[in-house]
Amino acid sequence: MEHNNTITTSAGKNVLYISVILTLLFVVWGAVLPESMDLVAGTALNFLTTNFGWLYLAAVFFVLLFIIGIAFSPYGKLKLGKDDEEPEFSTPAWFAMLFTTGMGIGLVFWSIAEPMYHYMSPPFGEGETAEAAEIAMRYTFFHWGLHPWAVFALVGMALAYFQFRKGMPALISSIFQPILGDRIHGPIGQAIDILAVFATVFGLGTSLGLGTMQINTGLNHLYGIPDNNVVNILIIIVITTVFTLAAVMGIEKGIKFIANNTVRLALLIMLFLFLFGPTLQIINLLTNTIGDYLQNLIYMSLWTDPIIEGGWISGWTVFYWAWWIAWGPFVGQFIARISRGRTIREFIIGALIAPTFFSFIWLAIFGGTALNLDIIQGVGIGAAVTENVASALFVTLANFPISSIMSFLAIILIAAFFITSADSGTFVVAMLTSGGSQEPTRKLKAAWGILLGGVAAVLLVSGGLGALQTASIASAFPFMLVMLVMCYSLLKGFSQDKL
Repeated sequence: MEHNNTITTSAGKNVLYISVILTLLFVVWGAVLPESMDLVAGTALNFLTTNFGWLYLAAVFFVLLFIIGIAFSPYGKLKLGKDDEEPEFSTPAWFAMLFTTGMGIGLVFWSIAEPMYHYMSPPFGEGETAEAAEIAMRYTFFHWGLHPWAVFALVGMALAYFQFRKGMPALISSIFQPILGDRIHGPIGQAIDILAVFATVFGLGTSLGLGTMQINTGLNHLYGIPDNNVVNILIIIVITTVFTLAAVMGIEKGIKFIANNTVRLALLIMLFLFLFGPTLQIINLLTNTIGDYLQNLIYMSLWTDPIIEGGWISGWTVFYWAWWIAWGPFVGQFIARISRGRTIREFIIGALIAPTFFSFIWLAIFGGTALNLDIIQGVGIGAAVTENVASALFVTLANFPISSIMSFLAIILIAAFFITSADSGTFVVAMLTSGGSQEPTRKLKAAWGILLGGVAAVLLVSGGLGALQTASIASAFPFMLVMLVMCYSLLKGFSQDKL
């Protein structure tokens, strides 16, 4: 056993040093030659979405079918831990951490902006019609529904199974032990872990950049604070300090406390819009869109828009799938960490259905309210979104009573989601670069917190949203292939277990 620990420690150091060097090189490149980084990232993005968009779609749909199959197979009875272990966290606390880590910040950013974008220019048919509004909601549900949670659940289930049932280090490379054997401690395993760190850093960088833009826009909207890169960097510095402190405090004290209070605040804002907004239309829209979504699920999952190269699908669905894959190692690792003691069936159903349904309610309330304001009341939400995507939430809230208070609470909510995503991300990157330690050192967590803030700042200053999206998609491509092999390795691991 001692020999294995030595291997893990030396492998962990290699992963740490190489990951830090590559991340620093990237930050320096973006700071010194932003145009060059934007050009290279843009070329990579164009190549991947045009030539491999179909593979992103097919791979994520396969993952969804695979984990549903596992949930209802005899393997669903297996525990993520020893047979007599009980879950570490209560079910409500588990759901709160699942949701805030996996979706939060992006859902606040896009819940109004995305339906409005699709309403103005849908994937097919005429824009700004009743049909376009239905298509807009259906595709928004699609992008935030079962598919992303399938990606997170696959990685989370695989990590939890090998960590808690097989007693292996908390590393992505551990999942490949049934295929690679002891070679997971060598260069192949280390390359997989470095890839996971990279995907996490860029996936988080994208979200942190989006959150910063939205906080800045909100402050500009409410208090006239300038909407520029200087303010963006100040926001990143303040929030990086907070999330790094939360990560250093650990899951029990820091992350769980913030996650529970973030969900309470999200529910408050959601309830406010539901009661003061077009309540009946929201209920009808939710019911109708769930039916529309389920009816068109297979079609949407595999529709590549074959006539138009690099069109709507590349810019939306392929980007989202790549974004979720880039988040896979981080959210997967985190939900594995909080899911010890649950059965595989309970884990998959919980991680797939509960957050998806919550997202649908959220999207129907926010998206439905904005569409109603634009279509029925003639408030130009769509025009405001086209001008500045980050303004969507604040322009919508301006049409309600106590709008300045609600907008202030919305800024707090965005910051809280920002913090929960980033502190759990910091925790996970520290785990991946410390040989899979369940409790990485405070120094390591603090160092990664500062680095993550640096990546978000550089991406934002060098190329805005374009560079953020591009870096995310490019880093996700190799990890998508790793995920497909993961399915085979998991089956191999399950088959060696006593049912």
